[in-house]
Parts: sequence; C-alpha cells; structure tokens
Amino acid sequence: MQEEQRKKDRAFLVGVNIDGDSEFERSMEELENLAKACEMEVVGRADQNLPSINQAFYVGSGKVDEIKAAASMLEADLIIFDNSLTPSQLRNLQNKLEMTVMDRTNLILEIFSKRARTREARMQVEIASLEYAMPRLIGMGQILSRQGGTSGGMSNRGAGEKKLELDRRRIQHRISELRKELKQVARERETQRKQRKENGIVLVALAGYTNAGKSTLLNRMVEEYVGSEEKKVEAKDMLFATLDTTVRKITPAGRQPFLMSDTVGFISNLPHHLVKAFQSTLEEVKQADLVLHVVDYSDPDYREQVKITKETLKDLGADQIPCIYVFNKADKVLEKLPVCKKDRIYLSAKQGVGHEELLEMIYEKAFSDYVDCDMLLPYEMGHIVSYFNKEGMVRETSYEPEGTKVKLHCPLKDYEKYKEFLL
Repeated sequence: MQEEQRKKDRAFLVGVNIDGDSEFERSMEELENLAKACEMEVVGRADQNLPSINQAFYVGSGKVDEIKAAASMLEADLIIFDNSLTPSQLRNLQNKLEMTVMDRTNLILEIFSKRARTREARMQVEIASLEYAMPRLIGMGQILSRQGGTSGGMSNRGAGEKKLELDRRRIQHRISELRKELKQVARERETQRKQRKENGIVLVALAGYTNAGKSTLLNRMVEEYVGSEEKKVEAKDMLFATLDTTVRKITPAGRQPFLMSDTVGFISNLPHHLVKAFQSTLEEVKQADLVLHVVDYSDPDYREQVKITKETLKDLGADQIPCIYVFNKADKVLEKLPVCKKDRIYLSAKQGVGHEELLEMIYEKAFSDYVDCDMLLPYEMGHIVSYFNKEGMVRETSYEPEGTKVKLHCPLKDYEKYKEFLL
C-alpha cells in the first residue's frame, strides 16, 4: 500500500497574490483539487504577495531559490504554478528549479488527457495540447512526456516523447488534420440535432461548475425515469470527472420523453483556447431548449461559481436559453428539502430529494408551447393515435362509435397539424 501511494507524483504548489486579491485563496484551493483530480499528492505550497507578476520568473527571483529548497526537502517530483506561464517564464523556471514545472493550463490538459474517452474528446484534447505546446517547444520535453496516452500526435510515439520530435510545421499539420476530423464529427452531430428538432423532442442541457453534481443529477433522473443501470454515467467527487458529452432519453410514465445532456464542467481561469477546443461538445448547450444550471450550494464560493458559469454560457451564446437554477447538495445547508422558487430549486441529487419537483419545473419551462386538447380520430387514422402514444402525449383514451377519442398534451405544431380532428 505504501509503495502504491509513493507511485503518485508529489506536487509542490506555487501562487502569487496580486494586490491582495480576495479570490486568491479560493484559486489555490482549486489548484490543489485539480492536482488531486490528476492523481497527484500535494506535499507543499508557497505563496507570495506582489504588486505585479515578475516577467522573468512569475514569482520574485529570490523566491525561486526558496521554492527550490522547499520542494527538494519535501521530495517533490514537480512544481505547479497557479496561472498560465509564458514560454520564457517556463524556460527560466525549468532551468533554475531543475525540476519539472507545470502551470494551471498544463495541469488541466493533463486531467483532460486522462479522462477523455470518446474519439471526439480525445481529438479536442490533442488540439488543445498541441496549441499549448506550440510556443513552448524549447524545453518542453519533460512536461509533454507526462502527456502520453492520448491519440495521434500526443501518443507515446508523438508529442509525449522525451525529446519532442515534432517541430512547429508538423504540429500545425497535425492540428489542421484534427480540425478537419472534428468538423466531420460536428456535421454528424448537427444532423442528429436537426433530426431531434424535426421530431419535436426537447433537449435539456446540464451546465455548471465542475463537480457541482451534474452527472449525479443525470444518474438520478435515469434511475427514476429510465430504470437502466447501463445508462448511468461515471460520477465522482472530483474536478472534471466528466469530459465527454452524454445524452440520455428521459421517459417519465405517461409524459412526453425528453433528452438530457451532460457536458464538461466549467472552472475559473479556464483558458480561452480550451473552451474553444471543446466548442463542438459544448454546442449541446447552445442547442438546448432548456438549461439546468447546476450549482454546488454547499460550496462557500457558489456565488462566484454561478458568475463564472453564466459568463461561460454568455461566451458560448447560450445565455438567452430558458434556465432553471438547480442548487444541488442543499442537504448540507438546509434542514428541509426541496425548496422551489420560480426559476430555482434547492435539492440533493445524491440523497434523491427534489427530482420529482424538478421534473415538474422542466415540463413547465421546456414544454410551455404545449397545449391540452381533445381529438376524435377515425379508426382508419390509427397511425396518428400510435404516434401520439409513442411520443407520450396521450392522457386518456376512449373508444367511440366514430373513432378513438384521445385527451392530449401536445406541441402546438401537432395541434395545428391535426386540428381538423379537434372536439
């Protein structure tokens, strides 16, 4: 067990607090959680208060020697800085510290490379990794050797090789190839979206800060309204447990089914090119009829996390989509659950409290263009009755001499299409 524990990389964290930034401590705690999510053991930390970032070393030049001594004493394998380092800062630190140096972006990429499962996610991770590597080719051998295991150019025989055989031209060529492949995947995804729109099926997208409980909530809805263990997704108490987009069909008894999608979580200081790399995956949010903004209500910084998620949704062009705020893990804060207020609900996905109330809110918001009506369909129109039944629109059925009488809750488009049969 002790030997197994030592196999974990031992990380020493470094942060700079500029002008007494109130968010500094939260950012450093998040960096520690990111390191743990990357299966690292955090053995120490160094902070420094500065009026501005040191252009050569990120920290003050004297602080570099302190960091080197502390990291060496604690037998650290690598040093992680809580921000993106410039190529020159990275080279200078690497030379002076004589140890593997990573920054926040590189750490997130490492997590992404470990978690990506689908071909699309692996391609997105590879593009982001190569774009990160491009300006840092000199001295990047050690860092990128840590990122072996993804597809293509970032595999053990590509950008993960110790001496980094890829030059800029080959990297650019590889990025170009990957983008072409991703465009094809995006076209296939768009075709699927069009089919969903034509079929009139509603898409509900889960969005929110990483580790807010989106996957747990999806699993709860699957358990209650699908009943298949195979349809559940991986849900862990760690940052970026989910990278791949997952879509599940939720089929409550006697009601219209709808699709629910789970995507990669958001995080503070997530580099723009990483958001861009996952653009095709995040398209699910843009195409949604309703967004469930999942919030970890037990986190003291939940308001800041809400702000970051809202900004990211705005950047994606998804800020105008109807939204329900789902304050998850509320059982750690409130005595009585669930609590529903207009566009928000306080619940506990893990404890299974509040999903029924959330379901009602989903139908109220996402199915607002649905109408209640009665139709009498001649018996030779049995295929229309079958369609209504298949789509979960039928509330009551009775058989009259003239045909089948159905009480419906149907989309306005179907109401208009079959209004000749209205009673």
